Amino acid sequence: MIRLQPPLPEGYTTSPGSDLARRIAAAKEALGDDLMILGHHYQRDEVMRWADARGDSFGLSRKAAASKARFVVFCGVHFMAESADILTGPDQKVILPDLNAGCSMADMADLESVEEAWDELSSVTDVEEIVPITYMNSAAALKAFVGRRGGAVCTSSNARAVVSWALAQRGPDTKVLFFPDQHLGRNTAYQLGFNAGDMAVWDPRADLGGLDEATVKGSRFLLWKGHCSVHQRFRPSHVEAFRSEHPEGVVIVHPECAHDVVELADMVGSTDFIIAAVDKADPGSTIAVATEIHLVQRLADEHPDLRVVSLDPLICPCSTMFRIDAAHLAWVLEELVQGRVVNQITVDEATAADARTALQRMLDIT
Repeated sequence: MIRLQPPLPEGYTTSPGSDLARRIAAAKEALGDDLMILGHHYQRDEVMRWADARGDSFGLSRKAAASKARFVVFCGVHFMAESADILTGPDQKVILPDLNAGCSMADMADLESVEEAWDELSSVTDVEEIVPITYMNSAAALKAFVGRRGGAVCTSSNARAVVSWALAQRGPDTKVLFFPDQHLGRNTAYQLGFNAGDMAVWDPRADLGGLDEATVKGSRFLLWKGHCSVHQRFRPSHVEAFRSEHPEGVVIVHPECAHDVVELADMVGSTDFIIAAVDKADPGSTIAVATEIHLVQRLADEHPDLRVVSLDPLICPCSTMFRIDAAHLAWVLEELVQGRVVNQITVDEATAADARTALQRMLDIT
């Protein structure tokens, strides 16, 4: 998805970090209770230090909706700000500091390609037997798509419950179309006792997803060919190298990792799960974490009694999340102080209504 973030004025790009921090603090004080800054776990520390709330995307959106803040500055990526706009009230404005902060995974499935896939599926099988499930890491338009077609949204924490619900909706031949992350879909299917023969990867760039009619009809799970560029980096060789050096060490991975990595891990779970697992670890433990490096480093800093390292020694930040920095945060806040709202993220009401339907189904399930 193409987004255009105008260049920042020179006064922001050339200011030292100490000056930007002073300006952010002054703007926060001036805006007072009218402002709420949300910081996703993967944000860099120069941004996270100003967050009024930390967390995963959906949890942060719910906190914003429960607040009375007029201005919600979401230090995350585009789909997160969309979710916040869907859930917050009409008097609240959601702002993304850098419009180019997208999500490569979310961009791997757009409404046009998903609708084309749905039409292709309808030509070879009964789509009334297919329940579409979209991961939270997707555009509002895709949340609305599943809302209109009897599906639901899921998070990495509740994917098992949501997929179990989906499989029970249309009888014994129910299929799940899961997008945009194939790995979360695959790991969830294995969790539920299915095997590789029950799953097929749908390639949106190929006719009929690169599958034949028999495979489409025989698969219980059609997994969109999408992935997280950070979590897909982790390999079984990383686990083997860590265990060789630290035989008593613990490996914790995110379910967006490939299944062969998940199989080797000691624990698997969402970012909130990972944080809780590290919080509960015995002093002196050595823990390798397979997720975004800013969270790993923050966990290491917050737990000096532990050795917390990235499972991939070469480390890889989320390049799109990394776009949010102190300069962009200072800019949007100072614009607000001047009475100007920049980079507001809005979802049209028709899309928002259908997306809320899909989100409410998820809440009802879990």
